[in-house]
Amino acid sequence: MKSDTALRCDGMRVLSEKLGVVEAERFIAIILREPFDYTKWRQDLFKDVPLETFLEDAMSYRDATI
Repeated sequence: MKSDTALRCDGMRVLSEKLGVVEAERFIAIILREPFDYTKWRQDLFKDVPLETFLEDAMSYRDATI
């Protein structure tokens, strides 16, 4: 398991790569200032994605990052 610091650094790196530095910082600011129920958000995030599609996408991502 990674340390909290390593996880934070990896998370910021991923956000910055995908969103750019400014949008990554903006995303973090939004999360910090608004009431946010992570569990509810995760439950709703993929509710309309069929399980087969989700699994195929996850495996494709895994294969692309190995």
